[in-house]
Amino acid sequence: MAATLPDPLIVACPACAAPNRVPAARLGAGTCGKCRSALFAGKPLTLTGSNFDRHARTSDLPLLVDFWASWCGPCRQFAPIFETAARDFEPQLRLGKVDTEAEPGLSTRFAVRSIPSLILFSKGREVARTAGAMPLQQLAAWVRSVL
Repeated sequence: MAATLPDPLIVACPACAAPNRVPAARLGAGTCGKCRSALFAGKPLTLTGSNFDRHARTSDLPLLVDFWASWCGPCRQFAPIFETAARDFEPQLRLGKVDTEAEPGLSTRFAVRSIPSLILFSKGREVARTAGAMPLQQLAAWVRSVL
């Protein structure tokens, strides 16, 4: 990923969303100072109305969010690709998932009209958006082009 990150970085814990300072040289390692969970798990976060802003705004890591629903066939097909992307993109990029059925407020807030929809955030601002499932190589190329 080509994004320039500050040093040290603020990284939100995937378990409790507490902010943690992480030196750039140690990015990808470490545990949360509050709950002791690993800061990087290699899988997408489950984002909710209560933890979304901590990950999108507080963390220095860009956040790629998959807005999905369990009844959506393309969403189900895309899920393992997004899981693989989380392992490949961490620690330079955090990936998260929003279940549009469980979190309709977030879907409305970001005007999600089709699923799956991917929105890339940096410091709380939407940087880019695309809709539809895609292969891993296409996803990686899209992320590189917008960071």
